[in-house]
Amino acid sequence: MASRDLGWLIARPIAHRGLHDAASGVIENCPKAFAAAIAGHYAIECDVQPSADGEAVVFHDQTLDRLTLETGRVDARPVDALKAVRFKATDDRMLTLSELFDQVAGQVPLVVEIKSEFDGKLALTRRVAALAGGYRGPLALMSFDPAVIAWLKDNAPDLTRGIVAESDHDRPHLTPAERTMRRDLAALAHFPATDPHFLSWKIADMPNAATVLFRSALKRPVICWTVRSDDDRLNAARYADQVTFEGYRA
Repeated sequence: MASRDLGWLIARPIAHRGLHDAASGVIENCPKAFAAAIAGHYAIECDVQPSADGEAVVFHDQTLDRLTLETGRVDARPVDALKAVRFKATDDRMLTLSELFDQVAGQVPLVVEIKSEFDGKLALTRRVAALAGGYRGPLALMSFDPAVIAWLKDNAPDLTRGIVAESDHDRPHLTPAERTMRRDLAALAHFPATDPHFLSWKIADMPNAATVLFRSALKRPVICWTVRSDDDRLNAARYADQVTFEGYRA
């Protein structure tokens, strides 16, 4: 069973996709947002997607449409093309994970979410693990996908790993198979295979049995996402060890 000191993970609030403010041209998961988080001494949460040529790029969505002047899937373009994509409201450019590591350089903790389509593809996970193995700052990797975290447990056990989760598994658009999968995820049925060092749970779904038992029985930390209101902050203070926040200064 996993056990390690993660005091650094919960010592400071975690800026969701960096300390971003679109109205000021500071866009999520971009260099200015990360610089602002570092200046505020916040930990940083970010997301990584794969490029067409196998690089890990710092971006949340599967497609470019929401944040940039381009359209189409991120993984359809090689990394050099992605780095040339213009965002809608900033002169920042997309970073590779390696470039983010260079920017942060251990100044604050990093929490990297490995995006997945639950399709069994692990090339991005392997690339992130290879880069993370050479990083010397405080770093945690996490994913919604248990297959990603199980791979890290088996192949990179020294890296800090966590599961991102929520409790809602009854949304009307879900198929019966998808509901079953989500119910299993919410119950941490994958625990023997993943043995996560921490959980990152949706604040609206707390408290719940999984997070309470994880903290009380296993004595492992639970962080929460994404805190945006006073009510969320009060709930997080009761049931989580640290917040992932946006829209205010924690």
